[in-house]
Amino acid sequence: MSISLVSNSYLDENSAKIRAKPVPWEGYQRAGLVTSEELSLIKKVDRQSRSKIESLLVSDGQTYALLYLRLLKKLQRIDTQSCILVLIADALTDHEERIPLFTSAAQTDPELPYGPLLRILDSQDDFVQLKATQILTVLLSSEKSSLQPQQIHPFLNTLALFVVNPSPNKRDVAVQCLEAVLARPECRKAVWANASLVGGLVDILRHNPTPQMNYQVGFCLWLLSFEQEVAEQIQKRFDIIPLLVDVAQGAAKEKVIRVIVATFRNLVSKAPQANLPAMLVAQLLPFSKNLAGRKWTDEDIVEDIQFLRDELSTRFESLTTYDEYRSELLSGHLSWTPVHESDLFWKENATKLNDKDYELLKILIRLLNESNDSTVLAVASHDIGQYVKHYERGKKILTDLGGKTRVMELLSHQNSDVRYQALISVQRLVSHPWAAV
Repeated sequence: MSISLVSNSYLDENSAKIRAKPVPWEGYQRAGLVTSEELSLIKKVDRQSRSKIESLLVSDGQTYALLYLRLLKKLQRIDTQSCILVLIADALTDHEERIPLFTSAAQTDPELPYGPLLRILDSQDDFVQLKATQILTVLLSSEKSSLQPQQIHPFLNTLALFVVNPSPNKRDVAVQCLEAVLARPECRKAVWANASLVGGLVDILRHNPTPQMNYQVGFCLWLLSFEQEVAEQIQKRFDIIPLLVDVAQGAAKEKVIRVIVATFRNLVSKAPQANLPAMLVAQLLPFSKNLAGRKWTDEDIVEDIQFLRDELSTRFESLTTYDEYRSELLSGHLSWTPVHESDLFWKENATKLNDKDYELLKILIRLLNESNDSTVLAVASHDIGQYVKHYERGKKILTDLGGKTRVMELLSHQNSDVRYQALISVQRLVSHPWAAV
């Protein structure tokens, strides 16, 4: 991997300034922090032309890789650390063959190469933090053996702080770093275990980023979706499907749609039961049919769209009205679809809310307790009223499950539709003697 894969204008501009700054190497030698041999070596590359440094790296690459890492390990000043990091990055840029010169340093000192780089992730200096992150990304993603937790976790914790940072440079670098390391299975598992990191990625999508950032975050989610556990849980934990549909519907760039469709393909293939309800409610089938009618330049996207359209058509065509209602409930995204206001539907299906130990009824009550969406609260309140209207014994069940108390609390909700639907349901809850008593 080339270091240019993690590029950022802030890093480029500051690196150029740092190359021209003097560092008091002689002072370090007088203080006993640098040996005379180290001083001699570093002076040969300090503020020298790129061609001169390149010729030294060609002949003494391993020597300089160890020198840079040892100096980084023992020197604490921000300006010196910045200089060393720039020297390391310059050595690696466009020279993948030099990566082993750094990763093999562990044979000389077990703390190298990662110890000094991970330590300075805690630096108070933005450039040092970001430059160390850039270099770590190259080294970690190129390791031949499996990465160890002590290597991955501090790195990912730093990225988790970056993705929620107001600084666009930190968010940009963090997402690029994740794109690179998520190709490794052990990194995918470690990222998934870091809830704040995944949550930060999802939150970036919720705030209308640039098309390029949409693509990069989508690429990260696509890589994550290759993990079975991720495919099974990401919708439940992060409500990702309606968000990705919204992003794809608003995308002008083909590559954004391509990576989102590829993510949906993984979710359908690996965990249909966990993801199909939300896909049904988010209208992914009509959207995929719409996509299938467009012209595309990339053959992969055509294949993925056709797969998604055909798979969803097969799975959805046999659904009953009740199946669709159940999917809507499981997704948590209730809206005024025709089924809610159909008396025939409730007459035929009200008692099915009691199945599997009142599974769907408990979901309705949970939505009433947890949702902040006025439409969801209004529809759920309405459905509670329909349930007791068509199933008299449901009044006691609702009371025992806490549903009656919550509906009564919603009588004072700020939204008029929620208040109205709650009022209708309360009237039905108290209007007749309880047949179940």
